[in-house]
Amino acid sequence: MRLAIVTGGSRGLGFEVAKALIAHGDRVVLVSKDPDRAAASAAQLGCDFECVDLEDLSATRSTFEAIQSKYGVPQVLVLAHGVMSEKMSKTLRTTTEEWRRVMAINLDSVFVAVNTIGPAMAEARDGRIIIFTACLGRMSGPGNAGGLAPYRISKAGVNALVRNLAHETGLGARGLLVDATCPNHSRTDMGGADAPRSAEEGAETAIWLATRDFVTGSDQTGLFWEDREIIDW
Repeated sequence: MRLAIVTGGSRGLGFEVAKALIAHGDRVVLVSKDPDRAAASAAQLGCDFECVDLEDLSATRSTFEAIQSKYGVPQVLVLAHGVMSEKMSKTLRTTTEEWRRVMAINLDSVFVAVNTIGPAMAEARDGRIIIFTACLGRMSGPGNAGGLAPYRISKAGVNALVRNLAHETGLGARGLLVDATCPNHSRTDMGGADAPRSAEEGAETAIWLATRDFVTGSDQTGLFWEDREIIDW
């Protein structure tokens, strides 16, 4: 049985990923900020949970160290947490506090989680790291014309982190797969009730990445995925 850690797992995209991985036969540990919601979601799914405010980077590192000590080295790490920036948070208008809040949760905590858990996964040569990002963080294509600066730039940083880590770990040749996925506009707390896609649809590619068969040397990792298709960074 594989061990999977899923952040943002008490709701939305993370919850759908966790549910699918449990159905796949994996043991799942949810990571969430809200203890009550995490407990309710874990009870519904029949899995374990741990709580931490991912804006607190010291607590985040301690929590992931404790998770690894308690449960062991995971084979799957899905980072599905994130926040949107304020609507008027353009580069010249946003505050330092808003910038730091969004960067801490969307980018810095991603680094801390990967930096804490990733080394053992790489050493085991058996792991998949899937990080939810956003098409708004792309450097090409539509939707990169500005606005929502902390959010866009945090997601561009996530994209760079994924690409860099994938190359550092041999693009799958050493047994560790690292990929980014865009869920597109999905009906979550962030996406809103009027979004065109369900949370299940938004999570589907991450679930596929976590469970797909991978042929070593196929160079089909270290990429940005949307609807199981590779898109440009």
